[in-house]
Amino acid sequence: MNMHSVKLIVVYFAAAWLLGLAPGALAQGDPAPVVVSVATERLLAPVTPYPGTVISRNHARLAAEVEGRLEWVADIGVVVRKGEIVARLDQVLLEQNLLADQAAVNRERARLKYQSAEVNRLSPLVKSQSVPQSQLDEAVSNRAMTEAEIAAGQARVALTRERLARTTLRAPFDGVITERLLQAGEWAESGTAVARLVDTSSLEVQTWVPVNALKFVHKDSTLTLVGNPSNGVGTVRTIVPVGDNRSRLYEVRLTIDSGRWPVGADVRVAVPSADTRKVLTVPRDALVLRRDGTTVYRIDAEGLAQRISVNTGIAVGEHIEVDGIQSGDRVVIRGGERLRPGQNVTIIETGAKP
Repeated sequence: MNMHSVKLIVVYFAAAWLLGLAPGALAQGDPAPVVVSVATERLLAPVTPYPGTVISRNHARLAAEVEGRLEWVADIGVVVRKGEIVARLDQVLLEQNLLADQAAVNRERARLKYQSAEVNRLSPLVKSQSVPQSQLDEAVSNRAMTEAEIAAGQARVALTRERLARTTLRAPFDGVITERLLQAGEWAESGTAVARLVDTSSLEVQTWVPVNALKFVHKDSTLTLVGNPSNGVGTVRTIVPVGDNRSRLYEVRLTIDSGRWPVGADVRVAVPSADTRKVLTVPRDALVLRRDGTTVYRIDAEGLAQRISVNTGIAVGEHIEVDGIQSGDRVVIRGGERLRPGQNVTIIETGAKP
């Protein structure tokens, strides 16, 4: 093989190697796809996180209203609607009492019938002076006492019927049975808790804050909630104006959407610790954290990426205060990991304003 042939082979492989690199080299100059958001001024205040707990607005330990042996108790996890049966007590003793009370009323009614007839019989005899007035007075008195006994007996019948109705324990609201405090076969005294019912559709967050935070929290204000697996917001429903004697903290309740967190979940409530002020904000995703400081990529009018150093301030939720850029600047929130200053970009989406 002569020298000319060797040179041709070298040139051939060099060209092939360069062509193999060409796609990557060209790719470095292609516009990078990015998602941007617009820096916006908004009112923010520094916040302090306080621990909170998701609770149900409706939860109750359902108690037996009459004594008796439990026949059945709804199982844990069962979903019940308002008015549905949660537990049932044996009714045999009360049913027998009802029969006895009704029999007593019937007996008194029979006696009343006789006594009324006796009064009717004695009345004309008294007028004719065939019998003394005292005998009629006694008959009238006996009839009145029997009428009173009938009224008392009817009250006992009504009470026994009411006690019978209360052997069936019903749900006062929609909810889930979370605990069975007594089992079927056990004896329940009147007032003894049988089961625990929790409404999982009406939830709120309970938190406690110090007195110096109360002036920054108002009814119907919205606070950020940080939880697991997601974050959310809550609306202040009420502020209890009486502090705890030992902790000196005040209770705050926030209404939340049901389904975001289960009852008992821990959340952090971001409570303002100072008055709000107008600041320039960007989404947290716009920040690029490096050893030499924090930067953002701003997209100029020509579609070029500019790396701008910024200082951060108040952070609330997904938004954070920055300086070093201006309101209305477009900043990269997705796709900035491999950007280089001066690189062309293609904006594939503009995120919502912070």
